[in-house]
Amino acid sequence: MKILTINPGSTSTKVAIFEDEEMMASKTLRHSAEELAPYAKLTDQFEFRATIVEKFLNEIGVKPTELSAVVGRGGLLDPIPGGTYKVTEDMLEILRDAKNGEHASNLGALIAYEFTKKYDIPSFIVDPVVVDELEPLARYTGHPMFKRRSIFHALNQKATARNAAAQLGKKYEDVNLIVVHMGGGISIGAHRKGKVVNVNNALDGDGPFTPERSGTLPLTQLIDLCFSGKYTLDQMKKKIKGAGGMVDYLGTNDGLTVQNMIREGNKEAELVYKAMAYQIAKWIGKMAAVLKGDVDAIVLTGGLAYDKDYMVKWLTEYAGFIAPILVFPGGDEEKALALGALRVLRGQEEAKIYWENKLNV
Repeated sequence: MKILTINPGSTSTKVAIFEDEEMMASKTLRHSAEELAPYAKLTDQFEFRATIVEKFLNEIGVKPTELSAVVGRGGLLDPIPGGTYKVTEDMLEILRDAKNGEHASNLGALIAYEFTKKYDIPSFIVDPVVVDELEPLARYTGHPMFKRRSIFHALNQKATARNAAAQLGKKYEDVNLIVVHMGGGISIGAHRKGKVVNVNNALDGDGPFTPERSGTLPLTQLIDLCFSGKYTLDQMKKKIKGAGGMVDYLGTNDGLTVQNMIREGNKEAELVYKAMAYQIAKWIGKMAAVLKGDVDAIVLTGGLAYDKDYMVKWLTEYAGFIAPILVFPGGDEEKALALGALRVLRGQEEAKIYWENKLNV
């Protein structure tokens, strides 16, 4: 079965063709500032991006009619449980109007559905960032005006968790895992028998500090700074996400650069980088408590999981007593999308319908 995956980013669209589990071709279609300048909103880019995806198919000699399915990166929908979802008009309405915010991933379902309209090919999304499987206790914050939201690297977390379960010789639905995605943002999820029952909100500043996010900060100090008159609302938001964490401490958000700084004897770099590992380990401990100590494995993934010399080594020292540590570096989002569609096409999983599964939380 041939499957086309579409993964839109802010300045690029990653596309790939799979035959069953194997990637046959892929390309990152980059979009210059000049190309994107005419579009006031992200969703206005729909036709432009859809056209170049079809050009990609022409370049590699694949006819749209040969495709068994098209699967796009899920966008900012209302909260839904994890799984593979059929692209439907009610879903597209939310994404077109950016009712939950503008994000490039909103274009994934829109472009995928164009193939459904033109060629009658089924279109899907898989595990968008708004996947919400939190248990009731996880929603409490400490004040009734605030609720915890589930926004995290659901696509890679779920795909990596399935790989880890397979390595353990079990099904995802039969294991308890702590999955740690370590990229520009860091999310740590407690996966209990196939559901992510607790996870830090990796978008809004919850959790450990990361290469470019501040993580959970001392509240009183944060409030004082907000009312100091020194910073605007946008500047404060930038301190939380984009210009916080490692990049503010060391001037770079690149893990490889920091690792080289440490090898060259930079003690401050080593302390900051190890402090990040220390905070990640503390959150792993929190999720172990959520799972009541019944943890089959701790799973490390994302770009920083390539760093065996420091990050993986430190996390093993801090958290290895909890459970065995499995490492799956990087995050193959395109394959995760293809496998989600493939499970439906093979009858291993039923495609979910958005409006039937939408959560009121």
